[in-house]
Amino acid sequence: MSTAFDQAMMQRCLELAKTAIGQTAPNPLVGCVIVSEGEIVGEGFHPKAGEPHAEVFALRQAGTRSRGATLYVNLEPCNHHGRTPPCSEAVVAAGLSRVIVGMVDPNPKVAGSGIATLRNAGIEVIVGAEEADCQVLNEAFVHRILHRRPFGILKYAMTLDGKIAATTGHSSWVTGEASRHRVHQLRTMCDAIVIGGNTVRKDNPQLTTHGLSQHQPLRVIMSRSLDLPLSANLWNTENAATIVFTDLNPDEKVQNHLVRQGVEVINLEKSTPAEVMSQLYDRGLNTVLWECGGTLAAQAIAQGCVQKVWAFVAPKIIGGSRAPTPIGDLGLGRMTDAIPLTRVMWSAIESDLLIEGYLGGDG
Repeated sequence: MSTAFDQAMMQRCLELAKTAIGQTAPNPLVGCVIVSEGEIVGEGFHPKAGEPHAEVFALRQAGTRSRGATLYVNLEPCNHHGRTPPCSEAVVAAGLSRVIVGMVDPNPKVAGSGIATLRNAGIEVIVGAEEADCQVLNEAFVHRILHRRPFGILKYAMTLDGKIAATTGHSSWVTGEASRHRVHQLRTMCDAIVIGGNTVRKDNPQLTTHGLSQHQPLRVIMSRSLDLPLSANLWNTENAATIVFTDLNPDEKVQNHLVRQGVEVINLEKSTPAEVMSQLYDRGLNTVLWECGGTLAAQAIAQGCVQKVWAFVAPKIIGGSRAPTPIGDLGLGRMTDAIPLTRVMWSAIESDLLIEGYLGGDG
C-alpha cells in the first residue's frame, strides 16, 4: 500500500518524465526519484530513444546513497537488452531495498518480468502508486504497444452551430488566441500532425509549435492526386520535416518539385488513414494529431485511427447549410448509432470551450 509520501514522490516522477514530452517515441515517458531517509538523493528522466533510461540517471546522481534507499519510477523497470542494458539489473546492483512502481509495462518484453527480477533479488516492490495518472501520461505508448498503431488525437475548432469555416471556406479564426495557444501546446506532445490537401490549399498552415518547444512534430499531408500548390509554408523543411503520402502515378511535376525542396514523398497503392498510420508506426511514432478537414476526419475515425478528441467550441454563429463541419459522413443513420465520448473533460479557455474525450471508450 502506498503512502501519501509515496504518492507525492510518484507525482515528482511524472513531473520529471514530462520534461521530455514529445521527444521519446517510440519509448515511453519515464521519470525516477531515489529517496534515502526521507531525502531525495537522485532524480532522472528518459530524454529520448537510445539514451539511458530514467533509473540510470537517478542512480548516477544518488551514487552510494542508493544502498538501502527507495526508488520511485512511474513505469516498471525494463528487464531486457535493447539499445540500453536492463534497468532492473542496475537497480538490483545498486542495493536498493524498496521500489515503488506506478504501472506495469505493457510491452511483452517486460510485462511484469522487471518487477519479478527485483522481487527475486529480495527487493520490496509496490505496484500501482498514482496508477491512473501514470496510465494517462503514457496512454499513447500503451496504445502503440497493444494495437501496433500510433495513438490518434482529432483536434478541431468549430462555431456554436457546428461549422469549422464559412461557406466560402474562410476559417481564420474560429477560436480565440488562447485556444490557439493551447493547440500549439498540444502539438509539442505529438510526434506528427496529419492534414489533407484541401487544408494546404485553403489555409497554407505551418503546423509548428510556434516557439513553444524545440521539438517540431513531423508534418504529414495526405493527397491522393498531389493536387497541391507549388509554394506553401509546409515545403519549408528547415525547421520541421514534411512528408506527403500520395497514391501511385501522381502528378510527377509536383512530386519532383516537392522532393527538390526537401519534402519526402511516399507513393502508396492506397493512401488511406489506416495505411498512413501503419507507415507512421513503422517510423516509431507514438502520438499522431489529426488537424484535418471533415472528410478526412471521418475516414480516420471509421478506420480506427482516432482514439481521442479535442473539440474547441467558440461562442459564435456563422450559419450556412453548406458550411463545412468538423466530421463528414460516417454512414450513421440513427442517433442511437452515434459514437459516444467517454472520460469527458470540459474546460473554459477565455470565452471558448474545450471538450476532451475518448472515442467509444478507447484510450
